[in-house]
Amino acid sequence: MRRLIALLTIVAAALFLGLVTSPVAMAQDGIRTIVPASSIEHPEDIGVRAHTNIVMVIPDHVEIGPNGAPIAENPLSLACIYKLVKQTTGCPKTSKVLPTGGTKAIALVDAYDNPDAETDIQTFATAYGYGTPNFTKVKVGNPGADSGWALEESLDIEYAFGMAPNAQIYLVEANSNSFSDLLAAEDKATSLLQAAGGGEASNSWCGGDFSGEQQYDSHFKGKGVVYFASAGDSGGQVCYPSASPYVVSAGGTTILRKSNGYFEEEAAWNDAGGGPSQYETRPSYQNVIKKIVGTHRGTPDISSEASNVSYVAIYSQYGCGGWCGVGGTSVSSPTIAGIINAAGEFNTSTSAELTKAYKEYGNAKQYKEYFTNITQGSNGYPCKKGWTYCTGIGSPLTLKGK
Repeated sequence: MRRLIALLTIVAAALFLGLVTSPVAMAQDGIRTIVPASSIEHPEDIGVRAHTNIVMVIPDHVEIGPNGAPIAENPLSLACIYKLVKQTTGCPKTSKVLPTGGTKAIALVDAYDNPDAETDIQTFATAYGYGTPNFTKVKVGNPGADSGWALEESLDIEYAFGMAPNAQIYLVEANSNSFSDLLAAEDKATSLLQAAGGGEASNSWCGGDFSGEQQYDSHFKGKGVVYFASAGDSGGQVCYPSASPYVVSAGGTTILRKSNGYFEEEAAWNDAGGGPSQYETRPSYQNVIKKIVGTHRGTPDISSEASNVSYVAIYSQYGCGGWCGVGGTSVSSPTIAGIINAAGEFNTSTSAELTKAYKEYGNAKQYKEYFTNITQGSNGYPCKKGWTYCTGIGSPLTLKGK
């Protein structure tokens, strides 16, 4: 009965908050997804407005854990899978070992306001056994509340914090989802991170690859800041700012588990973005894969959990009425940004970060030690040995080499 009530609560909340913009579609393994209006891109939006890369997940069966959260992937299970913490046998969804790293700051850039952001992140932290987050919300302009973007913002702050709980977490809210407003918020995030001595800026929004996007690249060049962006939720397609050579493009995987719930392997998430940019040229750090990408920037760079099947749990009072499951490459950008922060190296730029990563990719020993090469699945581009448009270099493995 409790499972049924939880499921109906999530559905009712989604309907009430206006998240449903198309029929709830059945997906594999009895998973249904609700696409918020914030994640829908219209043709007239390209180059003008950005969208989120998040879907709300409604499984046929919802099991609630003793912490009050639905049993789903979470920062503790991901930290086990990526070997960021002491290993628990099988890395189950109920893993108990907390990530303990993080320093300086991480800024999550989003549009509109989440009026419950502070209580969302605290509720999430308490449920999983963390201490009090060092969290600050910063508005750029006077953004109004939006349920789809609030869902996004709860995810972003909770998974950046979950991976790097000792970092200062900034939520920087743009006045709207226009590129002009989001990039103004990006500039504010840059200044906050620089004042903190450096850090990471994560962007779980994007828009279709478009002519003239290079004019915006300057917003991702702040000294002492490494920028991240979701690769998108349209399988095998490219979006911006993920396509920028000054941004770590975060692709998506799906976590496969055995019948006993133990972790088995990662495969590509079939809806994850990736591919060659039409407009950005190949950066020098990708010279090692020039036979694959040719003269254009290839995406993604690094991938992590993003699937609507192996979805993650978040708490978002305004976004979904409390606890809910979500998927999309909106998960991977803050997750990877948090991992990089916890690694503690703090490269002076995205180019420096990716130069190091691709150098490690070119070294067989380091590649095996620092990343998991994803060879299963497809996002329209097949996964295979080595770098692919499917998952890029692969997923993180330990904090070393990050």
